[in-house]
Amino acid sequence: MRPALSSLTLAAFGIGTTEFVVMGLLPSLAHALHISVPDAGRLVSAYALGVVVGAPLLTLAARRLPAKTTLLSLMGLFTLGNAATALAPDEPVLLVTRFVAGLPHGAFFGVGAVVAAGMVSADRTAKAVSTMFLGLALANIAGVPLGTYLGTTLGWRWTFAVVAAIGAFSLIAIALMIPRHEPHERAAVPVDAREELAVFRRGDVWLALGTVTVGFASVFTVYSYVAPLLTEAAGFSPTSVSALLVLLGVGMTVGNILGGRAADRALIPSLYAGLAALAVVLVLFALALPVKAAATVGLFATGVTGFSLGPIMQTYAMSKAPGSTSLISASVQSAFNIANSLGAYLGGLALSAGLGYPAPVWLGAALALLGLTLAVMVTTATRRRT
Repeated sequence: MRPALSSLTLAAFGIGTTEFVVMGLLPSLAHALHISVPDAGRLVSAYALGVVVGAPLLTLAARRLPAKTTLLSLMGLFTLGNAATALAPDEPVLLVTRFVAGLPHGAFFGVGAVVAAGMVSADRTAKAVSTMFLGLALANIAGVPLGTYLGTTLGWRWTFAVVAAIGAFSLIAIALMIPRHEPHERAAVPVDAREELAVFRRGDVWLALGTVTVGFASVFTVYSYVAPLLTEAAGFSPTSVSALLVLLGVGMTVGNILGGRAADRALIPSLYAGLAALAVVLVLFALALPVKAAATVGLFATGVTGFSLGPIMQTYAMSKAPGSTSLISASVQSAFNIANSLGAYLGGLALSAGLGYPAPVWLGAALALLGLTLAVMVTTATRRRT
């Protein structure tokens, strides 16, 4: 791994940790803040809202800045947001600091993906992007379990203090390792932001973002309820969940690596195959839940197939607008977070309807097939436009 890419991976590790660790800290946060667990869940939504709002706005605001300066500024805001979260006195302030911490998320990955792609030859673009996103997968293996343990033993403030420290180290790494040369896109920035926003007038771009949202929502219908799914449907003990989540994180890491390589070889076929494979795996996972050994394999396979789509979808969306890749790449992060919220919401509806804990898994399979349908529509629309 190139040192420059490793600095982006470290930053992604910190971002992934702060995004997902709150799910494990909800009971501790609720107790410490004297609020209910559902009220504490608004902290997840506050961060996601920050991502959705910040991704396009900060990307456009920084479009005339050098890429390295943009990355440093965004990681500085991330570090300050998490440090403020660690010091927040009550829930209203905590909601604001979580929103602020989420603002640079999408823009960082948007600009970072362009920088990573600019460091390698054209046939290794997706692999370079997947190297940066490897940090998100590693966060699920190490960052989230360790952050949850730290928060439940020493207090939730320590978790965000450590995340802020990771952000500070990322700042130093980016400052020392990212080269000063600019990707081609930043050498000729549109004079007017409306020129860059014009890409959103195209139907195939919206279909591509819709594919990302629906396709990835299938992953989060399962991921959002994985703990009760394992204990209630598969019969695992609560103490086994942490180890199983690490296994899921390993699957995510493997999938991220495989997805990057597959996208470089054949992008469109990889997108089709990834969504189809995810649908099949989720169906088999739902059927395998009553058998612990089979459920364990199914959980790992879900991580592999689900997160193999990350670099594939990122590269796919970027390919739709070669002249505005930073903006589109950041918009993909907004789509990922909308998918996060959508998957959790739809999975919750299935559970509230009394359909049973395997219901979110079946729903995820249906969403993966819907994502595949949208992907075919995008390809058709692109061919017609060409």
